[in-house]
Amino acid sequence: MSPTDRSTTAPTAEERRPNPRAGLMQIGQVAERTGLSLRTIRWYEETGLVVPTTRSDGGFRLYSDEDVERLEVIKRMKPLGFSLDEMQELLNLLHDLTHERGDRAALIDRLAMFHQAATARVTALREQLAFAEGFAGTLTDHLDTHR
Repeated sequence: MSPTDRSTTAPTAEERRPNPRAGLMQIGQVAERTGLSLRTIRWYEETGLVVPTTRSDGGFRLYSDEDVERLEVIKRMKPLGFSLDEMQELLNLLHDLTHERGDRAALIDRLAMFHQAATARVTALREQLAFAEGFAGTLTDHLDTHR
């Protein structure tokens, strides 16, 4: 059969309608993409930090790219010791900036405060790491001496 011999049917209205769930990911895909456990993602949902965009007909959580970005922000804030309230505040602030809601100057000022806090916490972590590396070096010296 040649390509010109095939009969084709026009797509139905259902087939032409955009799929509102296209591009959405189930929780397992999100876990794989972010490196977070399913349990952690569910806990962030319970705390209200990240709520899935929708659910499938079968009740499965469906996440958008924006939801995944929120999880990535949380993942990066956690080792810096930010509280859940601080995480929620920053997530809301970033959402408002992205969607051009609220007083832009005030939002940017608040974002600058988060930047300053994050930078200070990174500096403190570097100092702790240097201290820990020094301790590990001391133990190495003891091992070398006593072998």
